[in-house]
Amino acid sequence: MPRVFVQGNPMDYYPRHAPEARRGSVRRITETGEEVLHKPCRDVTEFGPDLAALIDDMFLTMYIAEGAGLAANQVGVDLRLFVYDCPDDDGVRHVGHIVNPVLEAQAPAGRRLLDDSEGCLSVPGAVMDVPRPDRAIVHGLDKDGDPLTLEGTGYFARCLAHETDHVNGRVYLDRLSGRERKEALRQVAARREEVYARRAANIEALTA
Repeated sequence: MPRVFVQGNPMDYYPRHAPEARRGSVRRITETGEEVLHKPCRDVTEFGPDLAALIDDMFLTMYIAEGAGLAANQVGVDLRLFVYDCPDDDGVRHVGHIVNPVLEAQAPAGRRLLDDSEGCLSVPGAVMDVPRPDRAIVHGLDKDGDPLTLEGTGYFARCLAHETDHVNGRVYLDRLSGRERKEALRQVAARREEVYARRAANIEALTA
């Protein structure tokens, strides 16, 4: 089985970082509590160089922050779009982007939930268990406006669901109980400075 899928297509080889990152600029990552993260994003209606440049910036910013996925509203842009570079539970790497993503609904009878740890670049330093289906299918478009379907299992399914939540105006804290949410915010307070110091060091390493 191929070890890398790019835009859902198998590849014999792919570099450590997506080529888009070499063209990108680092953007500030928004944090929970900022309005852009807590409202549904607008559909992308214009496809062209501006959208491609945003995707480039998002890839680089995701790598700087050591993330597996990043939605446009996490860099302050109110558009339905996310990028990802994420392994599944079999160690297969999945890399790409999707525009105007829609998560396919699953029948309750055929759905299996996995309660596993989850973090978020907009909730810096916090990791909490969140139940997610073990399989996800997302429909959308690529940066050229062509139809695209992504399918994932395990951790990659979690990534697809998490990022689609973002473009719908939800952060994973919204899926926690009040007590769990307080614990996540406590973790942010304790670890935020460490997270930002590591991101700053990564900027030096990846953009030198």
